[in-house]
Amino acid sequence: MSEKATYNPEIPYNDLPLLPPQAEIESTRILKKTITASRALSELKGAITNLPNATLFIDTINLQEAQASSAIENIITTQDELFKASIAEKRNDNPATKEVMHYKDALWYGVEQIEKRPILTTNLFVALMQIIKENQSGIRNAPGTQLKNPATGKVVYTPPEGEQIIREKLKNLEDFIHAEDAIDPLVKMAIIHYQFEAIHPFFDGNGRTGRIILLLYLNMAELLSLPALYLSNYIIEHKDQYYTNLRKVTEDGNWEDWILYMLDMIEQTALKGRNQITSIENLMREMGKEIQQRLPKVYSKDLMEELFILPYTKRNQLEKAGLGNLKTVGNYLKELELEGFLKSEQVGKEKLYLNFRLLEILRLK
Repeated sequence: MSEKATYNPEIPYNDLPLLPPQAEIESTRILKKTITASRALSELKGAITNLPNATLFIDTINLQEAQASSAIENIITTQDELFKASIAEKRNDNPATKEVMHYKDALWYGVEQIEKRPILTTNLFVALMQIIKENQSGIRNAPGTQLKNPATGKVVYTPPEGEQIIREKLKNLEDFIHAEDAIDPLVKMAIIHYQFEAIHPFFDGNGRTGRIILLLYLNMAELLSLPALYLSNYIIEHKDQYYTNLRKVTEDGNWEDWILYMLDMIEQTALKGRNQITSIENLMREMGKEIQQRLPKVYSKDLMEELFILPYTKRNQLEKAGLGNLKTVGNYLKELELEGFLKSEQVGKEKLYLNFRLLEILRLK
């Protein structure tokens, strides 16, 4: 009897096969899909590189990714709430918003770490999870973790059990990530993501950590210079397929459907990202011209960049950017509001100013 035939979702999957997969993984369909996915990713990378300020919009995309990635785990907050929380000094008491902000912090921590030392390690995975969960827990070291269908309560998967076994699987994953082989990097990314999710090394935070690892791998493989992919929204829109295809690998050794799903996620997300950047660039130019015509004393290229880093801005932000003292920049913001470019909102003791036209573009799915 084959291993697949005896697979039981209620028994810890300590026989999770090591990488690389023994099956043929680069089928004709997969290779064709890697071409279109790579092209879309390359166009997005080019669009980011051509931005007047390469970090422009990245915080916004990261916040959207953080919000959607957390929503997959039923941690619900709104993009608007996050954009405000990222700029306002008012203490944020919403636990969901706090947890989503931790995801963004973990992503940037990961980016900084691989810039210093471009390797993905178990220690880094643990550090990312600890930032997301704001605790000091480590690799699972107690039995009882099972993944259940939320609707039926039926056990659909029991990950490997025993800290030593989990660490061995993670060490094999590390070796696979850094091995020099002929596997297309995007195909490799799909395999890495499956394996991490199947190992499920932590008590909590696995999904979010796994999605950060995805973005870090794309960065490390030089497929994307900045973590500017809003991947989790695709998973939300195709959530059933995501979990079905994960199970197909585990239960039937069907890598093809999983890899095609992941490649389509990269392609569709990159295309949307590219279109969004074009829309934002067009709006920035359009608004810039309008402000220059109607408020020539207020307009500057630096001011426009500040108004487009995040949908919300405030006096302190513009002062820190060197655009003038608090009184001067406060007058700029008031004039921009009077002319209908911004809308103000009181948050605690602060007044925030919303670039509502930017927010409209960001809300488009």
